[in-house]
Formats: sequence, C-alpha cells, structure tokens
Amino acid sequence: MKNLSHINSKGEANMVDIQDKKSSKRVAIAEGTMILSKKALNKINDDKVSKGNVINTARIAGIMGAKKTSDLIPLCHPIPIEAIKIDFSINEKDINVLATVSTTNKTGVEMEALVAVNIACLTIYDMVKSIDKKAKINSIKLIRKSGGKSGNWKRK
Repeated sequence: MKNLSHINSKGEANMVDIQDKKSSKRVAIAEGTMILSKKALNKINDDKVSKGNVINTARIAGIMGAKKTSDLIPLCHPIPIEAIKIDFSINEKDINVLATVSTTNKTGVEMEALVAVNIACLTIYDMVKSIDKKAKINSIKLIRKSGGKSGNWKRK
C-alpha cells in the first residue's frame, strides 16, 4: 500500500514536510455551478436582489475564502497567494463559477481554488435563498493545475 502523505509512520495525521521542496510557479483552476430558477437569475442579472450585488459579493467572498484555506482545511499549508481571479458566467439555467489561484511556492494551490469556488457558490446561495429555495450548488471540481514535481494536470 502506498504511503499517505498526511499520515506519519505511527498512523497519525501530520502536515506534509515541504522544507526540501523547490519553489515553482503554481496555478490551479477550479469550477462549480449554481443551478438557479429563472426568477433568481433574472434578479441577479438585473441587480435586484435585496441583499445587494450578488456577483460582486460572491467574488469578494471567494477571494477571502481562498486566502483563509489553511484556517479551514486542517493540514493545508498557509500559502502566500500571488493572484486570485474569480469569473462568473450567467446562463439561462445556471451560473458557472471559475477560480484561478496562483503562487510561486513549494506547494500547490488546488485547495485554495476549490475553497474559492465553494465560498463563492455558498455566498450566491445565501443571497438568493429567499428567492429560490431550490437553488443548488453543483459539480465543484479541479479543472487543471500546473507546477511542482507532479507537473501539469488537466481534467479530461
């Protein structure tokens, strides 16, 4: 059986030792979808949601979430994030959320990108739940990553 990186020889949880790893440019892209009613999507598009501008608020929340990842995921390293970009595509039935996070460091930013998408989606949900009780967060996943020893990876 392969050794698990977050479990030591005694079977205890531990943070991975990255002291001897080399820093490299690392980028991770994650996405997720908010499935919403036509009414909720129209209110978001028209900036008529009573709690405020949904997209701007979700973008700020996603950025804040990425920056707090190591506070939320117990064994994540705190990483100096160099850039976070969160894009939204509003369609007829949903909103696609795409987060791109980058750093030059010894470990990657996949978790930061995934947390950014989750928090952005949760913020959208919170802001429209009174309009759309059936709002649904769907299909959050890593799309691609680059950098580090394992190199580039892309979802097929």
